[in-house]
Amino acid sequence: MVISGIIKGVIFQNEDNGYTVLVIDNDGAETTCVGTLPSVNIGETLELTGEYTTNKNYGEQFKFSHAKVLQPKTTFGIEKYLQSGLIKGVGKVTAKAIVNKFGEDTLDIIEFNPSRLTEIRGISEQKAIVIAESYINVKRMQDTIMFLQDYDITPRMAIRIYETYHDKTMEKLRTNPYALVEDVDGIGFLTADEIAKKLGIPFDSDFRLRAGLLHILKDGADKDGHTYMPASEVYEGAAKILKIEFEDFEEKLEKVLFQMQIDGVLKQEKIYDTEVLMLTRYYNIERGSAKKILTLLNKSANDTDFSEEIANFQNINGIELHEQQKQAVQMAANNGFCVITGGPGTGKTTIIKCILSLMNNMKKNVLLLAPTGRAAKRMSESCGVEAKTIHRALEVDFASAGNCFKYNEYNKLTCDCIIVDEVSMVDVTLLNALLKAVKRNCQVILVGDKDQLPSVGAGNVLSDILECGCVPFVCLTEIYRQAKESLIVLNAHAINEGRMPLIDNKSKDFFFQSKATPADMLDCINGLVIERLPKFTGVEPSKIQVLAPMKVGLCGVENLNKVLQQSINPPARYKSELFTERVTFRLNDKVMQIVNNYEIEWVKQDENGLYEHGEGVYNGDIGTVTSVDFHKGEVTVTFEDGRVCVYPKNELINLTLAYAMTIHKSQGSEFDVVVIPIIAGTGKILTRNLLYTAVTRAKKMVVLVGNKFYLQRMVENNYTAKRYSALKWFLEQGENLFKEGYVESLVE
Repeated sequence: MVISGIIKGVIFQNEDNGYTVLVIDNDGAETTCVGTLPSVNIGETLELTGEYTTNKNYGEQFKFSHAKVLQPKTTFGIEKYLQSGLIKGVGKVTAKAIVNKFGEDTLDIIEFNPSRLTEIRGISEQKAIVIAESYINVKRMQDTIMFLQDYDITPRMAIRIYETYHDKTMEKLRTNPYALVEDVDGIGFLTADEIAKKLGIPFDSDFRLRAGLLHILKDGADKDGHTYMPASEVYEGAAKILKIEFEDFEEKLEKVLFQMQIDGVLKQEKIYDTEVLMLTRYYNIERGSAKKILTLLNKSANDTDFSEEIANFQNINGIELHEQQKQAVQMAANNGFCVITGGPGTGKTTIIKCILSLMNNMKKNVLLLAPTGRAAKRMSESCGVEAKTIHRALEVDFASAGNCFKYNEYNKLTCDCIIVDEVSMVDVTLLNALLKAVKRNCQVILVGDKDQLPSVGAGNVLSDILECGCVPFVCLTEIYRQAKESLIVLNAHAINEGRMPLIDNKSKDFFFQSKATPADMLDCINGLVIERLPKFTGVEPSKIQVLAPMKVGLCGVENLNKVLQQSINPPARYKSELFTERVTFRLNDKVMQIVNNYEIEWVKQDENGLYEHGEGVYNGDIGTVTSVDFHKGEVTVTFEDGRVCVYPKNELINLTLAYAMTIHKSQGSEFDVVVIPIIAGTGKILTRNLLYTAVTRAKKMVVLVGNKFYLQRMVENNYTAKRYSALKWFLEQGENLFKEGYVESLVE
């Protein structure tokens, strides 16, 4: 059965899978329709194929299996369509004026003779062009989305594909759907392969082999943090997903690899006597980072004695630095690039403050940076000087000559010294972006804990730099006297050394709650967060952070968030809510951004009442839901640093509850009180450095909840996943890089 009508209202739409409930005007009768629809807007005219069904809760509905967007034919429908907000430059008043003038010919006029729009008062030639271009773009996008619907492409992904290829989308897909793997983030080989099959692309196509190789390399970067992979592993993985024997594509391989190099997609290298393949992007990033580090190191290192300045700092602040700390300060003051690393309680913050004092005495402009907002805030509070996130310092700017950041190789930061804290979190892409923006006479000091989890993004920055043999560094091992009073610090070091932490529950800041089953653990965690810990510490429940090793399971992040949301922020008549398939967002909920979004707009009010506007919210940023608009499908979030962002429904996929988070997501953050479930799991997940990272996130108290047996297993498990990264190798090629002219001249 086929019905058609104008969309009068959208009751629900899942942005991920396109499941939609809407109401159409079907010959004067309102009909509720349910089915999968990629994109929907009030005022559009739909042709739906399906059948009438009866839902026991909602009554009669039209369940459609296929949908087609029709051009509205009546003046009423055309006006509603133009008012929908789809067409740039057309609001209610303008829509009415256009339809009154051109009637049922309106859409043809807009598409084929847009200059006539200037006959309407208020529409200039430029505005007429904008309206026409917007209309044609929307029309093409809708056609494309409907086409992709038949290939099981989600609405969100369909829009992303269209935004990549625009009016060339259909041509690109029919010619080589495997290009999606190369061009569109989030589309893997299996999706492209399914489209190719339906379009009749040959099984032995060179396009298919190329896509298989790319998929393995991209997957290795995204999931395992590799910036390169041994060629043999790439071939093995490609053969597996291609479902063919290696011998069957071996003769084609050389030709395809050669073409991929010509196209600038990948590089073949020999690293440590192993043939490897690298995505060109990572090759350029890691070599570029090495090039800049070597350039900074190529400055003649000073050998100035700063003992007097250090002594003055000690006298003013009433503290005494131990020899390792003094050595670190001397090194930092005398070198163009260096690293300071150490665990909790070893005085890294004190060293930063001392370096700041020295630099100020030398009239040098110092920029303090950290990878996350929380880490930057903590740095600001401890040093008494404003610290920024790396993203904020570089300033996101899409208009700057093809760069993501305003400050780049063409527009350098003006500071004389940069100190980056929590550098273990920094992936090689972000490091490269920062180094590009550093002027040649600037000093760069990296500070971090080498034993923390590696960055979520690709690369192994801190380890590679420490192991290369050409970058000066100091490894702090001596624990500050005051820090020795904290069992958090002592137990963190014990865990890092493979020793069981002290868990006799006699301390003031480190406790173990023995629970045998996941259900008991869940009840205990809920009780601790809601009642026991707030009474004991004075920290409100929403500020107590649960850090879990895994996402799934009874004590996984997803379920913990549901349980804690119900306890900390239960439903109430005055609390507005917005339901999504994954999460229910409620007024006052604690939430977290889970991917970098450079484009989302924010506004921030300073202490003087002045408003600052900007763009960008980043992975790990934590905030509170301060309003929910159910009708618009919008959620407003106020982040901890005061930025206020409005999340439209299509952006809510990047937002999640944050009462509990994975330990990986907690990197760079610090919380007053941390609760950690100790649960059964695989040896690749429940590792020593995972537990160490979790414990070191706490300032005032740690509570472990679970089974002592699994705690022992975590402490003993020193497994670290292998990461293939080339920064160390490039740094070791220093002499060759100089010979080949890759290292920058020191002359500005």
